Amino acid sequence: MIERRRYLDQLIAKKENGMIKVITGIRRCGKSCLLFSIYYSYLKSIGVDDQHIIRLALDDDENMQYRNPILLGEYIRSLLTDKDKVYYIFLDEIQKVKEVRNPYLEGETVGFVDVLLGLMKRSNADLYVTGSNSRMLSSDILTEFRGRGDEIRVHPLSFREFYDSLKDGQQNAWQQYFVYGGMPYTCTLDNHRDKMRYLQNLFHTIYLSDILERHGIRDKSLLDELLDVVSSSVGSLTNPQRIAATFASVKKVGVSTETIGRYLDYFTDAFILSKAQRYDIKGRKYIGSPLKYYYTDIGLRNARLNFRQTEENHIMENIIYNELVLRGFAVDVGVVEYNYKDDAGKSRKTNLEVDFVATEGSRKYYIQSALTIGEEEKRLQEIRPLMRIPDSFKKIVVIKEPIIPWHDEGGILYLGIERFLLEEDALNL
Repeated sequence: MIERRRYLDQLIAKKENGMIKVITGIRRCGKSCLLFSIYYSYLKSIGVDDQHIIRLALDDDENMQYRNPILLGEYIRSLLTDKDKVYYIFLDEIQKVKEVRNPYLEGETVGFVDVLLGLMKRSNADLYVTGSNSRMLSSDILTEFRGRGDEIRVHPLSFREFYDSLKDGQQNAWQQYFVYGGMPYTCTLDNHRDKMRYLQNLFHTIYLSDILERHGIRDKSLLDELLDVVSSSVGSLTNPQRIAATFASVKKVGVSTETIGRYLDYFTDAFILSKAQRYDIKGRKYIGSPLKYYYTDIGLRNARLNFRQTEENHIMENIIYNELVLRGFAVDVGVVEYNYKDDAGKSRKTNLEVDFVATEGSRKYYIQSALTIGEEEKRLQEIRPLMRIPDSFKKIVVIKEPIIPWHDEGGILYLGIERFLLEEDALNL
């Protein structure tokens, strides 16, 4: 079993905090395993007995009757017999619980939210839920609790987790992660064909089916084509208008910008894609459109394109973005206005891009992603935006090549990608 220590520590810290712990994230990233295996083992290790751990997988046909919220509430309350000890209640796939008619109030319904909010009032009940499907994705579940849910966001395996899971061949970890990403089940598969089929099947049998069913979409082909367009341009500035233009010019298909925007939101709601807004560093304001989209798991992106477009620069950028989000940063695309004079002496201005502005509280980092800076001209090109940022927050260039970290005369840190991914404190070298 892969140790998901980051998430286990979060669950331990939130234990018995009076909130409903809602475990969110893209489907098949390990939410159920985290709760039912890893956290369960932790509770056992500190002396909690099985009688005080209630585990209910609501997608199991043996528990079908508890998809009725009234029966679910009655069943759980019947188990809370020891008033002096805490019961840890794990409910997997909570969205399986359907709304039913309220037997006591005409015209009203009862759902799982009512049950959970009622159980919260029990001093000996500590609640944990997971869930996502076409009717209720994890982000919606969290919203339903009206501020009484405490989120633990689970991501696919980080490079550190993937690296530690390898029994041998860690010297090839980057090459494997760069191609197949970090969906946990891929680590159990031995060959390219099996990994490819698994990742592609996730789209067809789960992700797209969920979105089609949830939103009543009949034409799957447009969703497929939109994902392919975004996959091909990952890390590039775009917006619904540009994508609609691509459909019109390349695919000869007319699609409204409203439809494109709505479908992109469906993908982000399902945790398939994430988006990074543009941020004016000097003006300290968001610019708006265009923005960048990144895949939550790079292996899923590569599978969408049948592993044909594996440009290392774009993939590396996507992996850095995911790592920063995983570490708790708010991540934006930086823009720096640059004023200069052309060869004729005329004043000009342009916008220079900083790949990432990573912010957490009072901490802020400006980060560039670069495959190489072997030539001085290339290095100067990469740091040109960083040199024009008028504050003293740390500036970093992450390079694909394994290098000994060093600082230039301007204080900019140069850091290898694997060192960055394996050591969380590497940004502070």
